[in-house]
Amino acid sequence: MIRPFLSWPDARLRTPAAPVAEITEEIRAVWDDMIDTMEAMPGVGLAAPQIGVMQALAVVDASDERGRAIRMANPQVLHASAQLRSHEEASPNLPGVFAKIDRPRAVTVRFLDANGAVKEQDFVGLWATSVQHQIDHLAGRMYFDRLSKTKRDMLLRKARKLAR
Repeated sequence: MIRPFLSWPDARLRTPAAPVAEITEEIRAVWDDMIDTMEAMPGVGLAAPQIGVMQALAVVDASDERGRAIRMANPQVLHASAQLRSHEEASPNLPGVFAKIDRPRAVTVRFLDANGAVKEQDFVGLWATSVQHQIDHLAGRMYFDRLSKTKRDMLLRKARKLAR
């Protein structure tokens, strides 16, 4: 099921998500909806708070062929490369605007997988960018928080203008 996105500046987008204690059928159903919603955008990742579910859940699929989404609960970056990668990021919560963001090119992430097992996985390139973007959402941060105050203010001003 495709779910609606919260619209910026909904306070829930600034609220840290609650940790997931265990993987249940309800959690799996939320992940399924998240994947449907991500594919409908189309996008390469989605965090549960973006659709109003305040749990630490994320999905990422940066594959060329699609259909390879990774389901994550409670994702945490364990290691990040010193080498950065620049990528234009956006969010369906604030449509019509985007910004070039520098993030580590590679990360190692620990998370609970769809079976409830603790997993550590390396992500590189667009996969790494998307995972980090989703982890920011789970912490109540938006991609534009990584911009200078001037660039952030310009982006938000443009978004407000587009919303009118």
